[in-house]
Amino acid sequence: MTEKKLKVLAASSGGGHWEQLMAMRGAFEGCDIVFATTIPGLLAKYDIREGLVLPDCSRDSITLSIRCFFTAFSIVIKQRPDVIISTGAAPGLFCLLAGKLTGKRTIWIDSVANVEKLSLSGKLAGHIATLWLTQWQHLSRPDGPHYAGAVL
Repeated sequence: MTEKKLKVLAASSGGGHWEQLMAMRGAFEGCDIVFATTIPGLLAKYDIREGLVLPDCSRDSITLSIRCFFTAFSIVIKQRPDVIISTGAAPGLFCLLAGKLTGKRTIWIDSVANVEKLSLSGKLAGHIATLWLTQWQHLSRPDGPHYAGAVL
């Protein structure tokens, strides 16, 4: 009998968040992985044929944020991942929120760029994520985020 592969949705906005997610790509070996990002060209750049595109958004645009959340929710419903992982920012957070609402395990890895303090999305992720991580040991706390090493 063949063992079912773990299905992972790995989502992030473009730029540095995406670069960090791609740096972790090897950790998903053996999983049924679906990537989602906000910049379609990034999927082709990394030879990802089955990737998905989320609308980009930020706290400055409520309309785009609502659209992004509903797109994220639709992706989670259609893809039915076992685990959702994100390195940020808001689009990744919305994927985690959709995962939490549907009973999925979720992992947040706050950006390595946030040296002094957690990002706003990173702070909010603490209320959503099953596993909440920071890449800076001095930002870790007993109740989270936890430090388990840095991606970069």
